[in-house]
Amino acid sequence: MPRAKKTVPEITVSPAENLFSRELSWLEFNNRVLHEAIDPRTPLIERLKFMAIFCSNLDEFFMVRVAGLKQQIAAQVSKLTPDGRTPAEQLEAIGQRLRPMVIQQHQHFEAALRSQMAANGIYLLDYLDLSQEQRTYLENYFEEQIFPVLTPLAIDPSHPFPYISNLSLNLAVVVKDAETGEELFARIKVPKVLPRFVSLPENLRQQHQNRSAIWTGVPIEQAIAHNLDALFPGMNIQEYHTFRITRNADLEVEEDEADDLLQAIEQELRKRRLGGSTVRIEINTSMPENVRAMLRQELGLKERDVYEVEGLLGLGDLMYFMDLPLPELKDPAWAPVVPQRLRRVGEPDAENFQWEEEQGEDFFAVIRDADLLVHHPYHSFAATVQRFINYAAYDPKVLAIKMTLYRTSGTILNSLIAAAENGKQVAVLVELKARFDEENNINWARKLEQAGVHVVYGLVGLKTHTKVVLVVRREENCIRRYVHIGTGNYNPKTARIYTDLGLFSCREDLGADLTDLFNYLTGYSRQRAYRKLLIAPVNMRDRFISLIRREIENCQRGATGRIVAKMNALVDTQIINTLYEASQAGVQIDLILRGICCLRPGVEGLSENIRVISIVGRFLEHSRIYYFYNNSQEEVYIGSADWMNRNLDRRVEAITPIEDKAIAKDLQEILGVMLSDNRQAWDLQPDGRYIQRCPVENAPEQSTHKILMEMALQEAGVNGV
Repeated sequence: MPRAKKTVPEITVSPAENLFSRELSWLEFNNRVLHEAIDPRTPLIERLKFMAIFCSNLDEFFMVRVAGLKQQIAAQVSKLTPDGRTPAEQLEAIGQRLRPMVIQQHQHFEAALRSQMAANGIYLLDYLDLSQEQRTYLENYFEEQIFPVLTPLAIDPSHPFPYISNLSLNLAVVVKDAETGEELFARIKVPKVLPRFVSLPENLRQQHQNRSAIWTGVPIEQAIAHNLDALFPGMNIQEYHTFRITRNADLEVEEDEADDLLQAIEQELRKRRLGGSTVRIEINTSMPENVRAMLRQELGLKERDVYEVEGLLGLGDLMYFMDLPLPELKDPAWAPVVPQRLRRVGEPDAENFQWEEEQGEDFFAVIRDADLLVHHPYHSFAATVQRFINYAAYDPKVLAIKMTLYRTSGTILNSLIAAAENGKQVAVLVELKARFDEENNINWARKLEQAGVHVVYGLVGLKTHTKVVLVVRREENCIRRYVHIGTGNYNPKTARIYTDLGLFSCREDLGADLTDLFNYLTGYSRQRAYRKLLIAPVNMRDRFISLIRREIENCQRGATGRIVAKMNALVDTQIINTLYEASQAGVQIDLILRGICCLRPGVEGLSENIRVISIVGRFLEHSRIYYFYNNSQEEVYIGSADWMNRNLDRRVEAITPIEDKAIAKDLQEILGVMLSDNRQAWDLQPDGRYIQRCPVENAPEQSTHKILMEMALQEAGVNGV
């Protein structure tokens, strides 16, 4: 007898109770990054790297998110966010949560990491601790290398308060005129054109284990501070204090009013170089109230915008130490492998392009054989995506290449230029509004156009975030289309540290869908129906909602409902409400979210069947995978979109179904590895806290990134990590 149909009550989500703040959820992600810097299991130099990432993440958070909130407050916007806060309340909550994290970061660096660095032959010293020989060297270094670059700026009635650039490190200097006894104030910018840390020569390094240490040096601002007499002759130096400011750096482009989007963004970039309003100042705790008040007033800041720290400011510069030759203090080196099926595919010869087709050694033959999944950084980007584009650029049978570019590099673009020079039709959509890559993309867009590439800049009001390539090739009896649909940018640098997936295929329906998508992007098409692809903002939202509802309906019929979704962020309230509804229907849901999660899991009667984990570790989780059980007819999707309002409504995104059963099983295995992680995984609690998993007694450590590296090596027939 079939089970009675289970009714699902209508649910009305109370934002304040059942949704987490987007901003506070992001801060919790950055707190997990900070934990990697504190965790003693992380190699020392990698801990310095995570310290730097924590700092640079916060810089962007203030430049964009906090700046946006302050603009809303200035405009007297009182609209509540989905979690029930006004902009002012959000800003207050950010400060309350963030200040303890910043204090913890700096205290741990000063109290723990600096001594551990010294114990391993890395001496980051304070100037006062230097020997006379070391000081003499730095005095000469200052005179020859630093002094010519510095520009002290007086501040008095005839010298107005100077413009202070975004993310700049500065010295606030108080001097006394030896003749008049008057106290004066000046500002010195620490030049970014010089290394943040000044290294001493080997003969002046500290002794470590009876030999010269690996590195000995001081922060450059201390070398400046202790040689201020050279900058202010005839003055008595009273005191100096370091400070660092952050400005609004988000672009404001009115696309509807811009006759030329390229020119409009260039104008906004010029404004960004100057920087918008100041949103934060970081100071040392030793700064006296009079100096602090003067800076706050001149920069238009409130007390809530001041962040006091002990020790060094700008710990993002700790990335400097990643270049030290100390492999034992870093993660084991990782060399991405070449997928088995691509082993015999060589690099195309631009001068004499040929291969032995009967042996299946060309890239296109491999794809014709069967769909191919690549997983970076476990698989080599150079031997997969980059080589695919190179083949397309030089293969005489290729007629056209179409591609979207969000963040990229010269390697890919040079191949596209070569393709155009080889007479192929090349069309590239360059997203000029890729945040903080705008200038780079403008420069490349111009180079592509000069080479004869058809360059378009996307649709008004939408960012083109999708990661797709379409290659059109003439073959014996037909024109065949080859596609790459990915989750990550076409960038070999980020492909070494971001986890991303890509599907190579020559399925006709995918090729036809991408053809329609490019016509939508470059022409006047209003394509609303796609054969296989989920395209935002066209059909993706509705398709995801229907996939979730199908699991609900299966549960209502007494069958099993199951969803596993991996992405960067979950913010969209309609998706969250539908997941709550699915949980109430009995659907078992696992979410793997790297960063922001506004859904509150594990709440009885609302979300008790939803579990949320976050994976933070060696690589930055960036891939998106969506799995639906579908009454045992399992469906798996990958693509560029998170479940965020912006991805579903304000960006062009593509998600593809995986129809090759072997690839679908591989993706399920990846999800399974992450769900069983007991080293890098954090469980989100109903109250918003994240608790890091630890192996139970005598259980082996299950680290996602280590396991996936070992799986890649096993596939390649190489010994383990």
